[in-house]
Formats: sequence, structure tokens, C-alpha cells
Amino acid sequence: MPAPHLVADALRHKDIVHGFFGREGGVSQGPFDSLNCAITTGDRPEDIGENRRRAARALGADPAGLVSTYQIHSADVVAVDAPWGLDARPKADALVTRVPGVTLGILTADCAPILFSDAEAGVVGAAHAGWRGAKLGVAEATVAAMAQLGADPRRIDAAVGPCIGKASYEVGPEFPGPFLADDPANTRFFRPGVREGRSMFDLAGYVGERLQRLGLKSVSLLGRDTCAEGDRFFSYRRTCLAGETKFGCEISAIAIRG
Repeated sequence: MPAPHLVADALRHKDIVHGFFGREGGVSQGPFDSLNCAITTGDRPEDIGENRRRAARALGADPAGLVSTYQIHSADVVAVDAPWGLDARPKADALVTRVPGVTLGILTADCAPILFSDAEAGVVGAAHAGWRGAKLGVAEATVAAMAQLGADPRRIDAAVGPCIGKASYEVGPEFPGPFLADDPANTRFFRPGVREGRSMFDLAGYVGERLQRLGLKSVSLLGRDTCAEGDRFFSYRRTCLAGETKFGCEISAIAIRG
């Protein structure tokens, strides 16, 4: 049975395939159960390879065309002309391509995956947006890189996939300041936390607002909470709260049909 995944209605197109995968449908064991697609977690390499193949096949894509990066919480974007091996992946947090058959993969375990498509131009993108990358402008950098390949922001559909929800993301007293310094209106992404002096942060809302400012054709949020939905998603925050150290990562992917 194909690995289960979520799709965004706005990204549905005859020439584009995409999916936001969870933790189900793979072969990994223990804390990596079961569709762990990250290679830096301590999971068995052969299991990770099989999981990545399953994710690609679930989209109808060639597993050999699936690429991902060594993610560093940056706003760095790589334009992909041809697939690379896992050992040759660059350090970056976003990918763009206009090459059919290249599948762009983003790995997350609470951070926000963003998938982009200008179906008319035949250009797609994928970005990893934790709070650092989002604040640095990874979404904006991805749209700019797509434009360099011929995309028009007014034709781009973007979807923010499963990430830690605002009811699960409690942050320290030092956290809101830099966001409010950027824009006092960012206060709307914070509300009082469970503990005194802390706040709850709406990561998906913040990412979505930054995307909206770019004048894209559409921006959608899937609204799934990786931390709260332990049976469906991996979560770094949930792992830490449980006093554990090992966790897997889900993959979100998009490609132009080959």
C-alpha cells in the first residue's frame, strides 16, 4: 500500500505531483517507526533508503530523482538541475527546479514544510521553515529563486504543511522580542503561555503571513499539529518533552511529472 500523505488542493495539477508525508507507511523501527526519511537520525541507512523510495513511489515519481539537502535553518536556496546522491547534498533549506522528474524533498519534525508551484511556468519549490529560517526569509528567497527560473509570483500556489501547532509551541520570555522588533504587528502570533512569562507561538500563521505579503496566487495552511498528533507525525518537541533523544523526520515533496 502506498505511503499515506496529505495534499493541498491548490497544488493539484495534472503536471505536478506533491505530498506531505507523516510517519506512517515505512519500515523503520523503534523511535523511527516507520517512514523516517532523514539520514542524520541514527536510523538504519537501508531502512531510510527504502522509506525514501516508498515516498517517491507514492507520488508516482522515480526514487532516483528525489533530492534533499543538509538543512541548517537558513534562507539559502539551491536550484536543482539534476539529482545528487545523499552524500553530495548541499547545505541549504530550500530547493527549486524546472526539471521534470526531479523531486524536491524537505525534512521536518515540527518545523514548517512549504511546497510551491507555478504550474504554468513548470517551476516548483520546497522550503524548510523553522522559526529561524522563516524569520531570515526562506519563503521569500524561495519565491525569488523560482522567479529566476521563469515563475511569476502572481501564479505561484504555496501550501504550508504539518508543523508544530500554536497550542503546542511554548517559547521562552526572550523569544517574542526579535519578532516584535521586526514588526509590532507580529504580536498577533503570540498568546500567553501555560507557564508564567512564556508565550505560545503560531509558527504556521507567521509563515503564512509572510507568504501572503508576496502577492502569491494562493497560500494555504494544512493546519495539522505534529507535536499533538503523535500517531501520525514525528515531533522533536514531543520527543524532548518525553525525555527521549531519538526521533525521525517526515518528508514533504513536490515534482514536475517526468
